[in-house]
Amino acid sequence: MSELDKQQFPKQHQNHQPGIESEMSPRPIYKKETGIGCGKLKNKVAIITGGDSGIGRAIAVAFAQEGADVSIIYLNEHNDAEDTKKIIEKIGRRCLLISGDVRNENFCKKAVKKTIDKFEHLHILINNAGEIHLQDSIEDISKEQLEKTFKTNVFSMFYMTKAAIRYLMSGSSIVNTASIAAYQGDSTLIDYSASKGAVVSFTRALSANLVSKGIRVNGVAPGPIWTPFIPSFLSTEEIPNFGDNVAMGRAGQPVEIAPSYVFLASEDSSYMTGQILHPNGGEIVNG
Repeated sequence: MSELDKQQFPKQHQNHQPGIESEMSPRPIYKKETGIGCGKLKNKVAIITGGDSGIGRAIAVAFAQEGADVSIIYLNEHNDAEDTKKIIEKIGRRCLLISGDVRNENFCKKAVKKTIDKFEHLHILINNAGEIHLQDSIEDISKEQLEKTFKTNVFSMFYMTKAAIRYLMSGSSIVNTASIAAYQGDSTLIDYSASKGAVVSFTRALSANLVSKGIRVNGVAPGPIWTPFIPSFLSTEEIPNFGDNVAMGRAGQPVEIAPSYVFLASEDSSYMTGQILHPNGGEIVNG
């Protein structure tokens, strides 16, 4: 039986968001033990928001395996971020950790500048940071929650892209993290679903805007993935059944999502822009 086959998720909950990967049981699978890259991103420099844990960590590790140096932007999960940095440096690539809030445009500008100061170049921007809150009714979604969700999930992509665009040359790639919720909706994640729908539209519009400059813009819309997000917003009772509702009958692991980002960041996807990949356990979304 593969380690990626259906796992048992014991009841658990974290009373803070973003969640902490080191507090999860079982820990998410972020890399294949035998994973050896092919140099698809050799000597490239990538910024990954939310790169400390979950899907972001898996992307960062996969990029390092393919030869990239990585700048990881995260909020305050310092231990998770340090663990990710150690993994990347063990692979033999450089890693810069930058802690701060991507909802703040000035921070985003400073984060990009720090990356350039450290690595001198920038070739790949991964807009991956996100926020999610569970509410049974739209009446329960406060003005503060709505604004916070959109500032984290949408505004941050505008801020990071605006700050990075002057350094991205022809052949560069931007990849945005959307969600299956953008296509299927979720009755208890109304603001989150709406924000991820905005990410899809942002990806398509930005790709059209930048195509003449040779900069490709694509996205990934994961299904249910075992990340620190999950115990931070689902109830204790919901955890054991997480992911059961998709066609494959199980939640995915971050290591199963990262190859989509490698593909979109590399020349393997040189004829793709404005597109969304759907690693979601077999759900048909027609988008």
